[in-house]
Amino acid sequence: MARRAVVSGGGTGIGKAVARRLAADGVSVVIVGRRLSVLESTAKEINAAVGADRVSVATADLTVPEQAGALGEEIASGGAVDIVVNNAGGNPKPTPKDLAGLATVYSEVFQLNVVTAVLLTEALLPHIARPGGRIVSVSSIAGLRGSGPYGAAKAAMHGWSLGLAQQLAPQGITVNVVAPGFVPATEFWTGRLTPQLEADRAAEIPLGRAGTPDDVAAAIAHLASAEAGWTTGQILQVNGGAVLGRG
Repeated sequence: MARRAVVSGGGTGIGKAVARRLAADGVSVVIVGRRLSVLESTAKEINAAVGADRVSVATADLTVPEQAGALGEEIASGGAVDIVVNNAGGNPKPTPKDLAGLATVYSEVFQLNVVTAVLLTEALLPHIARPGGRIVSVSSIAGLRGSGPYGAAKAAMHGWSLGLAQQLAPQGITVNVVAPGFVPATEFWTGRLTPQLEADRAAEIPLGRAGTPDDVAAAIAHLASAEAGWTTGQILQVNGGAVLGRG
């Protein structure tokens, strides 16, 4: 029987690349997001590429507990879940200077990046394979060296994941984080990236280029594999050397 994976934020960018990589590896993948048309287009594209109907879709706003719970029940009806990839997130607004605005933005960014991961994971947790389950959350280089609400939210994801790794290790479930560096081909950079900014950011990377969604997907695929059964509680940086040797 094929392994089953759930990938949040699976319609575009890194989530799409993860779904494509896992499906190519023979995994049955449910991609989750809020925009049905985007999810359906991605599923159709990947299924055509792999020559099999391995990607299906489910819509939910994972900041809403009731929707996360209903999604968990829907997915569990299809059997055990082997892999959970928490990729949903974002940083939708500039950081304001007034206190009311700061409170709102920090709350929104925490909801988008941390609460989505916590609720999806907890909703699926009773149904994750034991032993052999894999939970991989997508963080950011901002969680290691960033500032503002986005960096703070991603750093919070690290702490949550490390605690969860300790909790679930006796059950044979691994929990890890992948922290990408500069990956311009994602919706995170929509409306923010100029050719000059992209060139400047790439020039700061020791390996001399920006990352791609496929670079990140390869790291996630390894942590989601059977071969990664003795790797848990780790923050794997995929950043071309932009930050070295600390998690």
